[in-house]
Formats: sequence, C-alpha cells, structure tokens
Amino acid sequence: MIGEANLAQLVQGMTPKLNKGTYVFCTLKNTHTFDWDAVICTFKETEGTTVVLAKEKADEYQLHYEYVAAWITLLIHSSLEAVGFTAAVSAALAEHHISCNVVAAYHHDHLFVATKDAEKAVKVLTDLSKKYKE
Repeated sequence: MIGEANLAQLVQGMTPKLNKGTYVFCTLKNTHTFDWDAVICTFKETEGTTVVLAKEKADEYQLHYEYVAAWITLLIHSSLEAVGFTAAVSAALAEHHISCNVVAAYHHDHLFVATKDAEKAVKVLTDLSKKYKE
C-alpha cells in the first residue's frame, strides 16, 4: 500500500486522533537493560538513545524528562516522500503558539504537543483539514 503524497489530499484526509495518556522524551546511555516493549519510538544520537514512552513507565524506571506531551496520530497513510505535509501541520500549530515534535512513521505522522495544548491542537488540525476541503 503506497501512502498519499498529494498535499491537499493529505491535509483534507487527515483525522487527528488524540491517543490516551501522557508521554515523555528521555535519553538512555545504557540500552542493554531496558524494557523495549514500553517504548513508543527511538532515535539513536551521539549523546545517547532518545526514547519516547508513557510518562508512567519513565517514572517507574526513574528516567529524567523535562517535556510532558500528548500524542496525536494523523489518521491518513502519508507517503514518506510527501512534500509539505509536516510544514503545513507545524505552521498551523505555530500560528496558535503550539510547539510540536513530529515523528514520521511508515503509515502515519505522529505529533507530540504539550499536554496543556492537546485539545487546542486537535481543533487547529481539524479546522485546517476543513479549510482544505472548501
């Protein structure tokens, strides 16, 4: 199944889904003894391995974090080669002073926004989608 690459179709068809829970970004120096089933996503950097996981799991493992986020999934299969989708989404959120950390996965784009902005972000994204349908 090939993902959608047309910007207008992507924005029109995106349905923002607010996932339950709160999530945090942590960095691990030693990844050998970690429970990988708890991880939402990872990225290996020179300074350590970044993991995104439920706040409760980070607390359980006594991991340091600074940013507590809500997780929004855009329910459209977006192509990894699509041009402008991330920019359109992040620009709309930026207009409303909402920070956004984007993770592009194989099937969907995932947004991590501050928990206080979660409902507002879903509304902004829903409104953006409606504008593209007009």
